[in-house]
Amino acid sequence: MKKEKTRIIIFSLLFILAALMTSSSVLAAPSLSLPNINLSMSAGTNEPEKISTLIQLVILLTILSLAPAILLMTTSFTRIVIVLSLLRHALGTQTMPPNQIIVGLSLFLTFFIMAPVFNRVNDEALKPYYEEQISGEQALEKAAAPVKAFMLKQVKEKDLALFVKIAREKRPAKPEDISLTTLIPAFAISELKTAFQIGFMIYLPFLILDMVVASVLLSMGMMMLPPIMVSLPFKLLLFVLVDGWYLIVGSLVESFH
Repeated sequence: MKKEKTRIIIFSLLFILAALMTSSSVLAAPSLSLPNINLSMSAGTNEPEKISTLIQLVILLTILSLAPAILLMTTSFTRIVIVLSLLRHALGTQTMPPNQIIVGLSLFLTFFIMAPVFNRVNDEALKPYYEEQISGEQALEKAAAPVKAFMLKQVKEKDLALFVKIAREKRPAKPEDISLTTLIPAFAISELKTAFQIGFMIYLPFLILDMVVASVLLSMGMMMLPPIMVSLPFKLLLFVLVDGWYLIVGSLVESFH
C-alpha cells in the first residue's frame, strides 16, 4: 500500500511539472500578429487609383456572393441535380443516395460538361486581363460570350421569345445580341422543362414495376403488405442489371452536346 501511494504521489508530481513546463512554453511563445485590413476611404482623398481599387474589390465581393446563383442558373447543374433527385424518388430509396452525394456528383458532372466553356473564358478573358492586355469591361464581355453561347445552344426558342416579349425588347438581329438578363431566366425554365421530361422517362419503368407488384399482391390477397416494400428490391435489381448509373449519367452528359 505504501509503495502504491508513493507511486501515485510521484506520478502526480511529474504531471504537475509537465503542466508547468507546457504553460511556461506557451507563455514564452511569440504572439501572432494579424495584418490589419482597412477598407475605409477618406472623404477628401485625391488618389483615383485607391478609389478604383476599392470599387473593384467591392464588385469582386459582390460577384463572389452571387457565385452560387450564377452556377445554378448559367450551367448544366440544374438539369443534372433535378434528374438525379427524380431518379432517387423513382427508385423509392427515400434518402439513398443522400443529398450530399447527389449535389457532389452534380457539381463534378457540371465541371466536366462546362470545362470547354471555362477554358475559353480563361483563355479569352482572364489571361489577357491578368496580363493587362484588355480592360475589365472587355474582360467581362469576352467572359460572357462563351457562357452565352452555351446557354443559347440549350435554350428553347419558345422560352426565349417569351422573355423577349415580357422585357419588351426589340427583336434581336442575331441570338448573340440578346442580353444576359433575358437569356438567363429563359435558359433556367428550359432546363427545368428538359429535366422533368427526362425524369418522366425514368419514372415509367419503375411505375410499371410498381403496378405489376401491386396487382400481384392484390390477387394473392396480401392487401396489408405495402407494395413498395416488395417492389424496392426488384427496382434495385433492375437498375443494377441495366447498369442504370452508366446509362443515366451518359445520357445526361450527351444531352448537352
